[in-house]
Amino acid sequence: MSAQLVGQLREAMAEGRLAAGERLPSSRALGKLLGVSRTVVTEAYEQLYAEGWLDGRHGSGTYVTEGVVAAPEPRPQKPTTRSARRAAAPHEIDLRPGLAWIGALDTPAWRRAWRLAAGMPPQQRQDPHGLPGLRVALADYIRRSRGVSCPLDGLLVTRGATNGLDLLAATVLRSGDRVGVEEPGYGRARAVLEGRGAELVPCPVDEHGLIVDGLPDDLRIVYTTPSHQYPMGGVLPIPRRQALLAWARRNGALIAEDDYDGEFRFDVAPLPALYGLDPDVVVYLGTTAKILTTDMGVGWLAGSPDLVGEVALRRERLNDRTAVVPQDALRLLLERGDLDRYVRRMRAEYARRREVVVRALDGLSLRGETAGLHLVVDVPDPEARRVSAEAGEQGVLVETLERHHMGPARASGLVIGYGSAATTAELRAGCEVVRALAG
Repeated sequence: MSAQLVGQLREAMAEGRLAAGERLPSSRALGKLLGVSRTVVTEAYEQLYAEGWLDGRHGSGTYVTEGVVAAPEPRPQKPTTRSARRAAAPHEIDLRPGLAWIGALDTPAWRRAWRLAAGMPPQQRQDPHGLPGLRVALADYIRRSRGVSCPLDGLLVTRGATNGLDLLAATVLRSGDRVGVEEPGYGRARAVLEGRGAELVPCPVDEHGLIVDGLPDDLRIVYTTPSHQYPMGGVLPIPRRQALLAWARRNGALIAEDDYDGEFRFDVAPLPALYGLDPDVVVYLGTTAKILTTDMGVGWLAGSPDLVGEVALRRERLNDRTAVVPQDALRLLLERGDLDRYVRRMRAEYARRREVVVRALDGLSLRGETAGLHLVVDVPDPEARRVSAEAGEQGVLVETLERHHMGPARASGLVIGYGSAATTAELRAGCEVVRALAG
């Protein structure tokens, strides 16, 4: 019965009898109307959520997704000019990685926090560690959510993960120090480290993350994204984590752990942060950019108290600071439980968005889809470059793995993000374009 209901609702939406933005009855009301159990309707709604036909609005019900259109006709012969191809796409669908979806942001709580924070009296001099109240709230949050237990003098509020990495590099690196970076890896982190005079050493990754065997012994820092490797999507297994920590202790090196996408995992609970296994050799970097939005502009750095004290002194000399109002706004979101509720809701939302993407890419080989906000489609070069270019000409923006390498590409494929501003219907439509081009 659920399958029949899914088919009938899907047909009604595809034909326009249920219009985009139209509100559907509650599962209880529709079940009563049809003479079926509420479970039948709930299962049908969940299937249509996963396919992208339906969207939920916090506290106001279930709606037909904005922008939903009739099922596409068989594809005509490809246009031969860029302008003709663009004519088929009314606007761009951004499937590039690195963005959080803000469509479900709890607006009342968000506005209340910023309004109250803006009413706080200004401070003449700010503690370089950050606002004490926020540090208390952050320490509690990362302990609950990421298994990170750190003393308050081992926690510093930053403007984001890359700002934290920059402050760490400015504190501990000397010009010419060798720093290991994942290959392929996060370009902004490479730029930050290079800007502080480091000699970058590409360290290969595979489907599980950083390959620890063979790491050079003369590295001062290794930068890694163990929770969801950027961009390959691997989750560093425990044996490799232990081997990496042993390598760092043996060589007197530091591990800069960027907890990229660490809050979002879809097969099991999120893995605890690497920092929790050895806080003496790991510097933990986090940010609100993927939890909330880049507009918040707040992150954190956790490490040994002695090292964090040195970072704070260096920060003061650099006159680097995190704006006070966003710090207070985040403190309020944490203290009132609003952030925890939002993250729980977003885990479910990203799971639905991920399911839309996986279904739309059915038949293609995928990697890194168990966690985070992006996955990789295995497509060999030069096909990956062709698919990316032709998808762009149809208004669908995707990245190749090639652009995330320092040197010659070791892996090929397409990186598909399902954060961004795209609706679930646009995610499905954009991924269907990719599947058609790559299939």
